[in-house]
Amino acid sequence: MIARYGVQLEKGPFERRTADFLWMMIFGALTLLVLSAIPLFWSPFLGVSLVFMLVYVWSREYPNANINLYGLVQLKAFYFPWAMLALDVIFGSPIWPDLLGIIAGHLYHFLTVLHPLAGGKNILKTPRWVHKIVARWRIGAPPPTSRSQPAAAAAAAAAPGTGVAFRGRSYRLDD
Repeated sequence: MIARYGVQLEKGPFERRTADFLWMMIFGALTLLVLSAIPLFWSPFLGVSLVFMLVYVWSREYPNANINLYGLVQLKAFYFPWAMLALDVIFGSPIWPDLLGIIAGHLYHFLTVLHPLAGGKNILKTPRWVHKIVARWRIGAPPPTSRSQPAAAAAAAAAPGTGVAFRGRSYRLDD
């Protein structure tokens, strides 16, 4: 599920926004840790919850995509997290880890998409330190450049200290 829906998020709404995707995962993990501190929501393993958070965010980004659930039912992606929750309960899995992921995913989606659309401020803007980590470790694609900046100048500005070391004439050694 992570491979399919995480990659679709990375190639879709989070394309060339690696820091925002990383921030979504960090926010989700921290939210799940805080929620699991509540005795009612306590869970020893939050991996399932993080996957459900990712699936929930994906389902909100692609609400009209058609999903085929185990070859039995076809439904819109908007309902996918709830269908997976129902299947997990039917198969005997606990409900709380799935619900924690849905809550964390909804909180992220509300704070980054719904609240700003309603006229509010984007409370959950990606912090500068996350952008610095992504730039420092060169994770993902570099951020898009404006048309006024040439590509070489943008690359030099994005990563100071890197670039062309020698700009002279070159000769082949085997001639």
